[in-house]
Parts: sequence; structure tokens; C-alpha cells
Amino acid sequence: MSEADLREYITKDPVVAAQQLNDKVGMKLLEATAERVVGTMPVEGNLQPYGLLHGGANAVLAEALGSTVAALNAGPDKATMGLELSCTHHRAVRSGLVTGVATPLHVGRGTITVDVTLTDDQGRRTCTARLTCIVRDKPPGA
Repeated sequence: MSEADLREYITKDPVVAAQQLNDKVGMKLLEATAERVVGTMPVEGNLQPYGLLHGGANAVLAEALGSTVAALNAGPDKATMGLELSCTHHRAVRSGLVTGVATPLHVGRGTITVDVTLTDDQGRRTCTARLTCIVRDKPPGA
């Protein structure tokens, strides 16, 4: 599924689709299925004051990829929203790209939990995250 198709799948509102945090952090979606979502984010532009990748940027990437897995598993008539995000930052990153791989751990009617692993350009794990999303009916017109 392409990024454009995914945005259409999640929201029909073009104003909302054009204001995604994913774009601001430079996230690129490489693969999107209900079983696995893969994306990248540049370190450049997402630094904290010491010149390292900001932990909050890791969290943004993890939640974006995990939420995508949740939305694809919930189906087009459901809305998924992050309920809890836990990130463990294992290794600092100073340059290049961070790649995230999100896979579902639990897919239920009311919640979906996703495992997200982030790695650097050398394939070293930099962050492990777990996201739980709540599943609800989409509001009318959404």
C-alpha cells in the first residue's frame, strides 16, 4: 500500500491528510501490510541538544508505524488511537537513517498491541517500543 493510499484509507479529510507529523520528521513508508509496516526517518533534523537523535523522534516513528499496523488490522470502518507507548532507547544515533519495523503482537476487538524495533544504518537496534492502540468505530464522515 502506498503512502497516498494509506492516508486515504485512514482519513478522507484532505486537510488532516496534509498535516501529518510523519512528514515533519521526514518519515518515509517503505512497506505497509497488516502483518508488517516498515518505515525510515532521517536523523538529520530530529536531533536533541547533544547532537543525538531525539528520543521523542524515536517515539514519533514508533507510534506512526505501530498505529499504521493497528489501522490496517482494525479495518476501514474502525479508528485506532494510541493508548500507551513504551520506548527503550538502547543506542545513540548521530547520522543516517533509522529504520523501524512494526509487527502486531495482539489483535483484538478493543485493543491492538504492536512491537516496533528501530535500527541504525548498520542494523544495530537503537530502540524497542511497544504501542497499544484502542479500537473504536469511526465517527460519521471520517
